[in-house]
Order: sequence, then C-alpha cells, then structure tokens
Amino acid sequence: MTTQTKPIEVYSLPTPNGQKVHILLEELGVPWNYHRIDIGKGEQFTPEFLAISPNNKIPAIVDPEGPGGAPISIFESGAILKYLAQKFGKFYPTDPRAQVKVDEWLFWQVGGFGPMLGQNNHFSVYAPEKIPYAIKRYSDETLRLFGVLNKQLADKDYIAGDYSIADMASIGWAQSWERYGATKAEYPHVHAWLERLAARPAVVKGLDFGK
Repeated sequence: MTTQTKPIEVYSLPTPNGQKVHILLEELGVPWNYHRIDIGKGEQFTPEFLAISPNNKIPAIVDPEGPGGAPISIFESGAILKYLAQKFGKFYPTDPRAQVKVDEWLFWQVGGFGPMLGQNNHFSVYAPEKIPYAIKRYSDETLRLFGVLNKQLADKDYIAGDYSIADMASIGWAQSWERYGATKAEYPHVHAWLERLAARPAVVKGLDFGK
C-alpha cells in the first residue's frame, strides 16, 4: 500500500457527499486535515475554493503527494473516491470485470441515488412552494431507487460484492431511509446492509465527522 507522508487537505461538510470521502479516508487510515466550507457564509464561492472546485460544491481535496510527487486537486466526490482507492490500492478491485461492477454502482449513486434523494428532500422540505407534482415525482423515484438497491443486495453483503467505495458512496444517503418512507419491511436487504456498515468503526467515524 502506498504511504502518505503529508496530510491530504479535505474541503468538506458532514453532508452525504462529504461523508463518503470522510469514510474512505478513515478506512484507509491515512493522515488528512479537515477544512469546513461554510456554505451559509458563501465560502464555496471564494476564489481559493473555486480554484480547486470550479463547480463550487463540496467535497474537494488537495493531495500534496499526487502523481509524480506533485500536488493535485480533485473535485467531485466520485472522482475523489476513485483516486484515493486506486492510489492506496484498497476498496477498489484490480480485476477489470470487478472494477466495472464498482464503477456501475458508484456512478449509479452520483448520477441517480444522491441527486434524486436530494431533489426529493428539496421539494418536500425546503421549497418555499409545495408543488404536489414535484413531491410525488421525486418521492416515487426515491423509492424506486431504494428498490433497485434492495434487489442488488438480495444475494450479497455489499453492493458490488466485496466492500468497496460503492458502499461508501451510498451509505450517507441511504441512512436517512426513514425520511423517505423506505421501510424495513419493504427494503429488508438495504436495512441489513446498513447494519453491516454501522458495525464498521471507520464508517461510524466518517459519518459523524464534522457534525
């Protein structure tokens, strides 16, 4: 496993997208520094942050020991997970077919599970105008995605087979199942998976970090 001498600088918040990176870093056991980006104060729009995260979203990292020994900045949570897992040779397989499976479910999360649950939460809780069509649309899609995840976990302990960054990507969103009405009775395999992850100290620490 690659060693890390200088801490990785992490610009983040304890949100589902930030938590996935926190979990991986805790699982890897490498040194890292946490920099809280206060979105309530607009810190995501500062020139310093935009230089490493041009989409003005958390998380973002700077690895002072990047490829060739030179620093590298990375934004987008999925890209960060892949970079770190590949750099340190853990939680991402070396077999090409197994890599495809992890990539499928990592991209499923960043392209669907996270954004759709986020829209559900926005229209159901935060929108100044409650629009029934939007609430139903995103509520239905949320439960459909929980169903996809439940089916995937019916015959395996972890999403892509072995424990991987695909699991870390989804746990922060899935742990709020009660908010979305994803009952244990209807999604038993998701709940069993959540219990398995909750038994991992790094997952617990990563989810709680920065709160």
